Amino acid sequence: MNLLVIGVGYVGLVTATCFAEMGYHVTCLDIDQDKIEKLKAGEIPIYEPGLEEIVRRNIKNKHLQFTTDYQSALEDTTICFITVETPMGTDGNADLKFVRQVATSIGTYLNSYKIIVNKSTVPIGTAKLVETIIAEQLELREVSLEFDVVSNPEFLKEGNAINDFMKPDRVIIGSSSERALSAMKALYSPFMLNHDRLIGMDRESAEMTKYAANSMLALRISFMNELSGLCELTGADINKVRKGIGSDTRIGHSFLYAGPGFGGSCFPKDVRALCAQAAAYQYEMPLTSMISVVNKRQKLVLANKIFRYFSEIEGMTHCTIAILGLSFKPDTDDIRESASLVLIEELLEVGVHLRLYDPVAMNHTKKAIPPSDKIYWATDEMDAAEGADAVVLMTEWKQFRYLDFDKLRMLMRGHAFFDGRNQFNPEDVAKKGFDYISIGRSPLFANAYQENQVPVSEYAP
Repeated sequence: MNLLVIGVGYVGLVTATCFAEMGYHVTCLDIDQDKIEKLKAGEIPIYEPGLEEIVRRNIKNKHLQFTTDYQSALEDTTICFITVETPMGTDGNADLKFVRQVATSIGTYLNSYKIIVNKSTVPIGTAKLVETIIAEQLELREVSLEFDVVSNPEFLKEGNAINDFMKPDRVIIGSSSERALSAMKALYSPFMLNHDRLIGMDRESAEMTKYAANSMLALRISFMNELSGLCELTGADINKVRKGIGSDTRIGHSFLYAGPGFGGSCFPKDVRALCAQAAAYQYEMPLTSMISVVNKRQKLVLANKIFRYFSEIEGMTHCTIAILGLSFKPDTDDIRESASLVLIEELLEVGVHLRLYDPVAMNHTKKAIPPSDKIYWATDEMDAAEGADAVVLMTEWKQFRYLDFDKLRMLMRGHAFFDGRNQFNPEDVAKKGFDYISIGRSPLFANAYQENQVPVSEYAP
């Protein structure tokens, strides 16, 4: 079975590579000639653990190839995946210009029965739109060819995408065609030798499932972030609350971690897109719409804590802050909607000097923020901490899990540690001589064992 994947971005490259790894012959098509040439040479445009090795292996064994030529790519293809970007438009809706372009090209070069699989995250009704565009192109060509359009949304977590694809929790197939559904079941059968996790449904429900899943996860995060503020005011500990409610099997433990606000390319965009689709039907979704409001507020929480802390001491004049972690989550170089970018902007506005470090996202961050003589790009976490008045942990990279706080304290000018991921035990850090401030937990100061220096409420959001 020959496969074609159109759009070699994050989803497209992971999809193509994993199918090739399973033994299929996969052609990747993209209109960006420079990207295609680099991929042919084994240069990977994204950071994803394990991806580069698998790409190079499958290029070598000729299971994976790259092209910009629609006509030749479609000629021997059985199943064609659309994996192009659907960026957020000015109205909050997903912009389908790339999907439309691909559908038009497929209609222009279609030569026999194909299954067209929409894997991009798209509004409900997009499968029908793709079907209409292809049919219109065939009519212009005065050609009669059968084809099926299927919805097969992706559920890949950045940093764990290979494992997610190779061992899926579920595979959603939206189609009313038995022929297409049968072919898709055969396609995914090697991934389900132990348990059949393929779920068939209509196309509209499949498209809605993607938005519903991401919005539900974003809602869980936002609820915990909102609750964390109340925990600080009342003296409760959000980590203990998380364990308490997570032990309820109806709730579970996933996506219950309070933090500096979620980011990335999916959750923020998909929540807004779902609300925009509802608005088009004049249907109000107050609960879903508040997810973005809560998340926007949460991204300012750490900046406000930093401002309050230093206003109690000497203000922000000549203050130097080290930020550990720039990507929106660990194991990715993706900084889109990252809480770190918001914090950087807030601190620069008040004249703070910044020392920034991330294991893989430095280059993307340098391109995303304006050059400034107030920014120092560190070589590692200890270099970032040198001379800093405070260290802020923003991304829970593994290499930050066991920080040498004795060395950190010697390198720093100040002694404040802001834990945006609640990664450390407050007492352990305070005993090392730090003022420890986290999210959803009472702050603990280096002299806390002698006196309660600042009321809990001073540092609540």
